[in-house]
Amino acid sequence: MMRTPVLAANWKMHKTVAEATAFTAIFLPKVADVTDAEIVLAPPLTALTAVTVACRSTRVAAAAQNVYWKRHGAFTGEVSAAMLQDAGASYVIIGHSERRQFFREDDTIVNRKLRASIDVGLIPIVCIGETLDQREAHETHTVLARQVGSGLNGLTTAEVGALIIAYEPVWAIGTGRTATPDQAQDAHYHIRECLSAATSAEAASRCRLIYGGSVKPENASALSAQPDVDGALVGGASLDPQSFAAIVAHSRPGQ
Repeated sequence: MMRTPVLAANWKMHKTVAEATAFTAIFLPKVADVTDAEIVLAPPLTALTAVTVACRSTRVAAAAQNVYWKRHGAFTGEVSAAMLQDAGASYVIIGHSERRQFFREDDTIVNRKLRASIDVGLIPIVCIGETLDQREAHETHTVLARQVGSGLNGLTTAEVGALIIAYEPVWAIGTGRTATPDQAQDAHYHIRECLSAATSAEAASRCRLIYGGSVKPENASALSAQPDVDGALVGGASLDPQSFAAIVAHSRPGQ
């Protein structure tokens, strides 16, 4: 099955509104002719609306970096899925390794956020992946199977098929280390097998699996060439518009 690649830029806690607007002014013309990939920018919350406005009438969409699972209430500092959608987000990143590591988010929390996001029509980008200790202990497949099973618990076959799952080996995030194309393909193939066993082969074949972990213009092409790698979740290299535009160019079908 042909799956449309997804190239998502996770800016994390970088860029003011002015800096985000300056980025889009340079970046958008560089990808104006791209019709065979989905391009997503995930700015910090303060710049979400500015990015949405800048990308209006283009093929580039905006994502939020986090979400709370409650619709409303006395939850100071939190933002609901409906609020994110109202601010212009079409996608939302859920369960990033930094959220898991620094804010103690587990698979149960990921599942709640996933359910809340789907219910309002946001497209979740769900992050899973193993630590260096887990990889060296040969637990990668076990960890991924657990995260898929618990994180996606209760989703329908159709909902699984519409998901974007980002495999991000924690040992390769911000370290300069990158999973080899073979390592990425092995993990993605295993994730797809887990999805197939939990739902259906058809849903598993439709679900986009993207790679996140020190993606750069230099390795984007080799990673995207793998049969089960459907794009990338890009961190540091997405902060520069020239760099991210090059990653988009190298990650498209046939490139």
